[in-house]
Amino acid sequence: MKQLLKVSTASDFQGAKRSYGFKRSCARLDRSLFEGIVGLILPYIFSQQSIMAAMSCRGISPPPQLEPVVPMAESWCFTQVKVVKFSYMWTINNFSFSREEMGEVLKSSTFSAGANDKLKWCLRVNPKGLDEESKEYLSLYLLLVSCNKSEVRAKFKFSILNQRREETKAMESQRAYRFVQGKDWGFKKFIRRDFLLDETNGLLTDDKLTLFCEVSVVADTVNISGQTSAIQFKVPECHLPDDIGELFEDKKFSDVVISANGQEFFAHKAILAARSPVFAAMFEHDMEEKKQNRVEIYDMEADVLKEMLRFIYTGRSSNLGNMPDDLLAAADKYALDRLKVLCEEELCQNLSIETVAEALILADLHNADQLKGHALDFVNSHATDVMETTGWKTMLQVRPHLVAEAFKALANQKVPHFGPPRKRAKLS
Repeated sequence: MKQLLKVSTASDFQGAKRSYGFKRSCARLDRSLFEGIVGLILPYIFSQQSIMAAMSCRGISPPPQLEPVVPMAESWCFTQVKVVKFSYMWTINNFSFSREEMGEVLKSSTFSAGANDKLKWCLRVNPKGLDEESKEYLSLYLLLVSCNKSEVRAKFKFSILNQRREETKAMESQRAYRFVQGKDWGFKKFIRRDFLLDETNGLLTDDKLTLFCEVSVVADTVNISGQTSAIQFKVPECHLPDDIGELFEDKKFSDVVISANGQEFFAHKAILAARSPVFAAMFEHDMEEKKQNRVEIYDMEADVLKEMLRFIYTGRSSNLGNMPDDLLAAADKYALDRLKVLCEEELCQNLSIETVAEALILADLHNADQLKGHALDFVNSHATDVMETTGWKTMLQVRPHLVAEAFKALANQKVPHFGPPRKRAKLS
C-alpha cells in the first residue's frame, strides 16, 4: 500500500507539471488511491464471508455477538440521606401600614414539619430592608427558633403568591446552610419595594402580601450494605396500563358497547366493573344494560365519555386540562375517585377572580370537597373583587347557601399578629 501511494504520488504530480494540468492529475491520483484501498480491503471481506459460509455449511454456529460487560462487585453499600420537606404560607394583611423604619422586623408564627417535630421555625421580614445597603428592598429570612440538636442543615426557597396563587419572584438557597438555634439565613435584597408596591404587578392584592416558603431539612443518613447475589436477572418493565389501554383502542375481546350522542365505544364489562362501582352494579343486577350488552349515556358528550373510558383503562388522562369540569361530573357520576380529585386539582390551579364562583357551584354540585375548600379560601383572599363578578351574582341566585358559607369562612379567618404597635412620635 505504501509503495502504491508513493508511486502514484510521484508519477501523477510529475505528469501534472508536464502535460495534463493539475486538476486531471488529482483525478488520476484519487482513482489510483481508491483502487489501491479496494484491492486491500476486498480480499479481507471475502475471506470473512467465506469463513462464515463454511461454518454454516458444517453446522457450526457463528460466534455470538458479545454484549458489554456490566461490572459487578461482591459487596455493596447504599447511602440514603433522608430529607424532610415542608412548606409554610404567611399572609400579611394591610402590608402598606407595616413598619417603615429600616431594620424593623415582622415575624410570623412558628411552624414545623409536623406536630411531633422538635424543630421550630419562623419567617422574619424587614419591610424596609435590614441596613443602609438594602433600604430599598424587602429583606426575608428563615429563622430556627428552637432545636433539639447542636445544628441542622437545610435548604429553603422563598416566593410571593400573586392573585392567581402562582409563585412569583422566587429565590432559592444554592446549598444546605448550617442552622443553630437563633440563627437565620435568607436574602437581604429579596425584592425591591417599589416593584412590590406597584399595583400593576399584582403582588399586593387588597394590600395583602402572601409569602410562601419551602424548606428541605437534612435529617438522618442511613447506610444499607449487603452482598451481591450470584444470580442476576433482568426483569422487564411493567407495561400493564399500556397493555390494558390497547384493549380499549383495538376493541379486542369487547363484550359491551357504550354509546353517547350516536358514537359507540367497545369496552369490557370486567374492566369497567373492576374500576367503577356504578358499572359493577349495572352489570351485576338484572338490568337492561346487562341484557342488551349496551349502555346508552345521554348526559355526556362523546369526547368526554372517550376520555373517561381511557382513564378507566389506563389510569391516565391526556386531555384533563381541556375538560376538567366535564370530567369532574363524569367522575362523580361513575364514582371514579382518583379522576375526580385530579379534576379538582386542575380546576384549583386555574382559579381566578372571574371563575372562582363557577368553581364553587361545580364543587357543590358534584361533592368536590377539596375544590370547594380551596375556592372558599380564594374568595376570602379576593372578596372585594370576586363579589363584583357576574359569576358571584349568578351564585347568589342559584346557590345562595354557598354565599353564606363564603361569608362564614371569611368571618372565621384568622388575622396574623403584627406585634406591638409603633410608638407615636412626640410633637415638640
